[in-house]
Amino acid sequence: MLNKFFIFLVCIIFFYSCAKDEKVKSIPDPKDQSIQIYRDALNSLESGDIFFAAKKFSEAELIMPTIEQSAKAALMNGFCLYTIRFYEKAIESLERYKKKYPADKNIIYADYLINISIYEQILDEKKDIAPLISSKENMEIFIKKYPNTDYSLDLIFKLDLINNQLAAKELYVAKFYIQTKKWIPAINRLKNIIKDYSETIFVEEALHRLVEVYYRLGLIEEAKKSAAILGYNYNSSEWYQQSYKVLNKKYKIKKPKKNDGILKRTLNKIIN
Repeated sequence: MLNKFFIFLVCIIFFYSCAKDEKVKSIPDPKDQSIQIYRDALNSLESGDIFFAAKKFSEAELIMPTIEQSAKAALMNGFCLYTIRFYEKAIESLERYKKKYPADKNIIYADYLINISIYEQILDEKKDIAPLISSKENMEIFIKKYPNTDYSLDLIFKLDLINNQLAAKELYVAKFYIQTKKWIPAINRLKNIIKDYSETIFVEEALHRLVEVYYRLGLIEEAKKSAAILGYNYNSSEWYQQSYKVLNKKYKIKKPKKNDGILKRTLNKIIN
């Protein structure tokens, strides 16, 4: 929600400033029909009637006096559709804008909105992995094309979230294979996490599950190698302790020390 508000705020400031400039520089006749429609669209956007604003921007695009103004109206139409969560329509509108106005200065913003529209659709994705992969690939292309921009910084953060989702799905499938004793597919899935999603929060558990699977298969040396990697990188983690216990049955897992909090610790010092 905060992300949408940020995009909306930036968009309003940017396009209103442009609209003010046009009133001085680009509009010979204040009564021009196209400009009036564009103003109506901006007013509707400001008042929250975004669906109507999208319609008006679409109308304005067809009759604006300059190609720059038409491009701006087309981009605003895509933004409005994104805002009301018509994501597929927004992507379609923005892709059409890119093809029709390839030299427009706001192409980067359109690319960003397309990425966000794809991303918004995968947040609740439960089964199909394809939308996640598609979103990841699109974001990586954008980041490579527009490095060192605020848009890329935002997408880098979202890319981390996507990678975590992908790793979570891999781990879920691996656990299913472990439960059904399909060891080779389980090992392959766990190795995928370690290879492709090593920066995610799921890599520790993936290493531990490898230790368990290798140990059950009697591949003790392989189990020790996975445990060694886990120990070297995550020596203090819960998963490392779990793996250590697999290889050392007498080992007792240490419970985390109770944190009494700064107030209680200070009180104890005063009392003592």
